Amino acid sequence: MPVLTQFASPELVGPIVYEGHDRAADPAWRDSGAATLDDYARWCGHLCGVTCFRMFLGPSAPSLFELRDGALKYGAYTEAGGVIRGMVYAPFAAYAREAHGVDATVHRHLSVEEIGALLDEGRQVVASVHFEIRRPWLAAPGRGGHLVLVTGRAADGRLHFHNPSGVDAGTRAAVMSVDEFEPFFAGRGVSLR
Repeated sequence: MPVLTQFASPELVGPIVYEGHDRAADPAWRDSGAATLDDYARWCGHLCGVTCFRMFLGPSAPSLFELRDGALKYGAYTEAGGVIRGMVYAPFAAYAREAHGVDATVHRHLSVEEIGALLDEGRQVVASVHFEIRRPWLAAPGRGGHLVLVTGRAADGRLHFHNPSGVDAGTRAAVMSVDEFEPFFAGRGVSLR
């Protein structure tokens, strides 16, 4: 399974999210499939969910912005007053099922233990977490607002996940114990098979 970022240049994730680096200065923006640099710069910070889906779909997945466009048609992202909102789970799950043939189930109330059971069933989980999960050595400042793809678990129960805004290899393909993961987790997500 590929490890992908929602920003076209993985090495710029840290500068973008922590140092105010201009998204429009990403030299690889065309790799995202965006039609224009402005479109890329406006949207890339909102595409953690479809980046998770792109990772799930594997190496032959459509481009990030092709997936964004499909999700938009289903209402998985909305815009009001210039503000981008999403990923809205139910329309996203419909998009995954109808456009890509993926068995997608919305979980409005989900425990970390239930994620483990879903993984045991062969599912992966797009889980709502706080974006600071990329710095797990700090106390979790909140829950939710960002999405990661939980891909599996180790024999000792630790969760393996891919973070579309991980700042380095270790935070992009991460492993955390249930106790470490839980403070960042918002208790909801979408399971995929």
